[in-house]
Amino acid sequence: MRIRVRHATSYTYDSPAYGVIQALRVTPSDHEGQLVLNWRVDVDVDGFLREGRDAFGNVLHIFYAEGAVNRITVRVTGEVEVRETAGVVRGALEPFPPSVFLRKTPLTEPSAALADWVAGLPSGDHLTRLHRLMEELSSRMRFDTGATGVETSAAEAFGQGHGVCQDYAHIFVAAARRMGLPARYVSGHLCRTEGGEQEAAHAWAEAYIPELGWTGFDPVNAVCPDQTYLRVATGLDYLDAAPLRGARRGGGQEHLTVAVLARQSVRQRQD
Repeated sequence: MRIRVRHATSYTYDSPAYGVIQALRVTPSDHEGQLVLNWRVDVDVDGFLREGRDAFGNVLHIFYAEGAVNRITVRVTGEVEVRETAGVVRGALEPFPPSVFLRKTPLTEPSAALADWVAGLPSGDHLTRLHRLMEELSSRMRFDTGATGVETSAAEAFGQGHGVCQDYAHIFVAAARRMGLPARYVSGHLCRTEGGEQEAAHAWAEAYIPELGWTGFDPVNAVCPDQTYLRVATGLDYLDAAPLRGARRGGGQEHLTVAVLARQSVRQRQD
């Protein structure tokens, strides 16, 4: 299916900000399960926009505005052809061996309670255990947009028992690594059939299964990603794959608004 994405992120500052730098990981890459048909990134203030790749192989745009900025909006539009692969990712750019993704980070360090929970999961082959992990995590956690922030760790969210897709992904990654399986955080979009704009993109996880390779798991919805999932960026945790991260001088208080819409292409529905 074809997925059309419209994504706008706006920062408003109480006073002028200077030397604004933004790292944008908002552009997907081709692999066997998806083909980028067209994609555009626009920033509504004067500055320099440079495209490259980061250490994990993600498309990375760096934007720099030297002058005073009171408000900045990043707009992303594009269309991608996505096909069903049962969650298995093949043909993606992989600069690192899977073993790199066994590394713990502050956001994915398991607590004693999380480690005990993983130890209590039923035994089985790798794929069976990961599916059980996804299903039990989905039923254990409660989705709550007001409970956590981008700085919340897997251990904290697990202890609270609620959070958003970022938290579910961090917990899954921490648990899979505890099992001895490489795992990573994924940011992207979920094509929804109903509802309007969302206030954030989606996030899930991938684990490396020796017999299959990298395979996606979405513990929020308890499914492996299918043709409705558009994969954008990966990393050890959220900080490596966040759609936007930046720095500035001055500006006072910052106010952020995000609007994301991912829908099946109208042109495809008319065919």
